[in-house]
Amino acid sequence: MHSDVYQQEVHQTARSKDWKAVKTLIKDGIIKANLIPAFAAGFLAVMYYNISFFEAIPVMLLMLLGTTLVIGGVCALNNFYDRDIDRLMKSKQERPSIDGTFSGKEILAIGFTMVGIGLAMLFLINPTVGVLGLTAAFGYAVVYSIFAKRHLVSNTIIGAIPGAMPPLIGWAVFEPELHILAWSMFIVMFFWQMPHFYALAIRRSDEYREAGIPMLPSVKGNVRTRNSIILWVTLLLFTPLMMFELGTWFVALTAVLNIIWFYLSVNRFKRITDYNRYAGRIFVFSLNYVVIFFVMIIVAGLLVNI
Repeated sequence: MHSDVYQQEVHQTARSKDWKAVKTLIKDGIIKANLIPAFAAGFLAVMYYNISFFEAIPVMLLMLLGTTLVIGGVCALNNFYDRDIDRLMKSKQERPSIDGTFSGKEILAIGFTMVGIGLAMLFLINPTVGVLGLTAAFGYAVVYSIFAKRHLVSNTIIGAIPGAMPPLIGWAVFEPELHILAWSMFIVMFFWQMPHFYALAIRRSDEYREAGIPMLPSVKGNVRTRNSIILWVTLLLFTPLMMFELGTWFVALTAVLNIIWFYLSVNRFKRITDYNRYAGRIFVFSLNYVVIFFVMIIVAGLLVNI
C-alpha cells in the first residue's frame, strides 16, 4: 500500500466531489494493484488445500472488500497528512486534498470510516487476517507516512513492509498458519518495491528534494540509487528457490523474468547516459513484472492439484 505510484490525476472543476475525485483521494490505482496479489494468494491457498472455489467465493469477496476499504482509507489519511509537502510538488497539485475539493475534516472522516469498516470485515474472517490488515494499516499510515517518509533515507524499505502484506492477507483467509509459499510471495513483493519506487524517485528527485523528503536519489544521488536497484533485483533472483512446490515451469519462468529485470537494472551492461530514461525502463518493467508474476501464481493454483 505504497503511495504516489498508480495515482491517476483528475482535473476537478468547481471543486466537485464526484466519484472521480473520491477515487483519486483513495488512490484507486493502488487499491487495484494490491488486490491482484491478495486475490492470487487466496486463490492459490484454495487450490493448495483443495477447498471448493465456489464455497470460498463469499469469504474471498469479503476479504477483497475489506482490503479495498483499508487500503483506500489509509491512502486518504496519507493524503491528509501529506498536504503540506504535496503543495510543494508539481506532480501533486491536482490531488483533491490540495485543490480544495475536500476539506481536512472530510478527508479524515472518509479515511477513518473506510479503515474502520475494512478492518471489521477482515477481523470477521479470522483474527490472523484482521491483525495482518491492522499491521499493514498502522505500518503505512503511522510508521511510514508520519515518521519514516520524512526522516529516513530508508523510508522506502520501511514502507515496503506494509506494502507486501496483501499476499499474507489473502493466504491467511484460508490458512492462518502461513505457509512458506505465502511468505515467498511476501518476500517477492517486498523486494519488488525497492527498484519500483527508486525508479519513480529518480524521475521525481527534484520534487522530493524541494519538499524536503529524503528519498534515496535526492540524498545519495542517482549512482547510489542505481546500485541499490541492482542489489534488490539481484535478491529477487533467488526467490524462485522457495517456490518449487508450484512446479519446475513456475520456477523457470520466474527465473527468466528476474534475469530480464536484472539485465535492465544493469542497463544492459552499458553506461547510463540518461538516468530518467533508465528509471523509466525499470519502472515500466516493474509494473509488468508484478502483474505477470501473480497471474503465474493463479495459473500455478489451477495446476497445483493436477
